[in-house]
Amino acid sequence: MPKLNVDIVTAEKLVYSEEGVDELIVPGIEGELGVLPLHAPLLTMIQPGVLRIVKGGEEVQMAITGGFIEVRQNRITILADAAERGDEIDVTRAEEARRRAQERLATKEVTADMLRAEAALKRALVRLKAAERVRRRRGGAPPPPAS
Repeated sequence: MPKLNVDIVTAEKLVYSEEGVDELIVPGIEGELGVLPLHAPLLTMIQPGVLRIVKGGEEVQMAITGGFIEVRQNRITILADAAERGDEIDVTRAEEARRRAQERLATKEVTADMLRAEAALKRALVRLKAAERVRRRRGGAPPPPAS
């Protein structure tokens, strides 16, 4: 059975590039989208969420903040707004970003700052979710309680 070639790219860098991937699970705009070898050609948007890459029984978790996915002839290209491996996420920084965004949103003033705070909160929550999934798979200690 053929395998997938996966490239995940942001404006700044190539985040992930692997051959021989078995499956990709992406947060699509209408729910999770699973891509297996021999998938039909596809071009669609990605929403913020946790992207999972399965290769040889191992799973890589990535926080992704949106973008596009193209599937063509067992080659997957993801153009991401931002993407970060779950095992590289600084949980302390992500928790702090979540807390700051929640504080800004608590003012209930509708401003451009509120829209930025909502986007920051979504990014922080996605990053924390990816890091938590990695931690659970490794059997690590629970994260600090959310405030």
